[in-house]
Amino acid sequence: MRSLARCILAALLLLAPASAQKRAKNVILFLADAAGVSTVSAASLHGYGEPLKLYVQSWPHMGLMDTTTATAYVSDSAAGMTAIVTGVKTQNGVISMGPDTERGKKDGRILKTLLEYAEEKGLSTGVLTNVSIADATPAACYGHANDRRKQGELFRQIFTPRFGDGPDVVIGSGRKTIWSQAGEEIEQAAQKAGRRIYASLAEVPESEARPIVVSEAEMDVAAAARRALKHLSANRKGYFLMIEWDAHTDDPRKGLDNLVNFDRLIREIASQVDLKETLLIFTADHSFELRITGGRRGVPLLEGLDEWMAKNSAKDEIRIPALRVGHSHTGEEVLVTAMGAGAERVRGFLPNTRVFEIVMEAWGWKPEPR
Repeated sequence: MRSLARCILAALLLLAPASAQKRAKNVILFLADAAGVSTVSAASLHGYGEPLKLYVQSWPHMGLMDTTTATAYVSDSAAGMTAIVTGVKTQNGVISMGPDTERGKKDGRILKTLLEYAEEKGLSTGVLTNVSIADATPAACYGHANDRRKQGELFRQIFTPRFGDGPDVVIGSGRKTIWSQAGEEIEQAAQKAGRRIYASLAEVPESEARPIVVSEAEMDVAAAARRALKHLSANRKGYFLMIEWDAHTDDPRKGLDNLVNFDRLIREIASQVDLKETLLIFTADHSFELRITGGRRGVPLLEGLDEWMAKNSAKDEIRIPALRVGHSHTGEEVLVTAMGAGAERVRGFLPNTRVFEIVMEAWGWKPEPR
């Protein structure tokens, strides 16, 4: 009898850590735009001269995520991110609206996002990116539109939220594009909501608890992330933060440098948060036309790139000894990997809509009927 009791106790002790990980207080979604498996592999080789050296490649829970849309095999960032943050596949070019949407012509049903669920529950929320803050990936978190090109319309929705009081921290670039579409309306909406829009991180005073920064120049993601976490972590209920860093490799050096630097930032953030109550997820919205076709240890991955660029058109497929790089999105699965509270749910092959479910389950929330 004592032996049986000891076995039961041992089994309970083994199960306890797994059950303790199922609830998350905070969620950080790291989105490397266009960082397919081949790009992730290339970033490790580019940054460290060896495979499997990125921090996210060491995470214990991983899977391969389908990126198809409601109708197409190859996704853009609008459809890809919509699926991730709403749990519903939609059409290319559509921002957090259902597959019944006709791009640029007719609205579909509104899809409630992870950020909006978090707002409804009283969590603090934030979105930040190195590209336009109203581009497809960040906009899919807080906005809804039948066409991703409506950046002015999408950005205005920050000040007229359907749930809560809107995202607390909003940091990115794209000021020229956004203001050219709806500058006057944006200023009026911000004033009515009692919020100020800053043109740079340097302008934001320490007393500003809910900063909105929209710059003309590309945003410093690392500095923005540190500032965002400082504000969001003050909420005892928790927070949701989406951080995007573009990893398109039309320019292979810039794209791979971005991903290496993003990975370093992720390592920094992971060392600062409490993983017992914080879920970290790294993934991409779609893959990209980059292939490792050669190369060897001791030789830089991008050897020959400068010479190739000097002799060829930017529209041509890049061909250097180690790489072949086109200019298109591709349709294969992408990496999704996780660490922290609820990370054990990330495993195997999964649809992009599963990320939404994983986050909701980690929070212990049930989505509304759709």
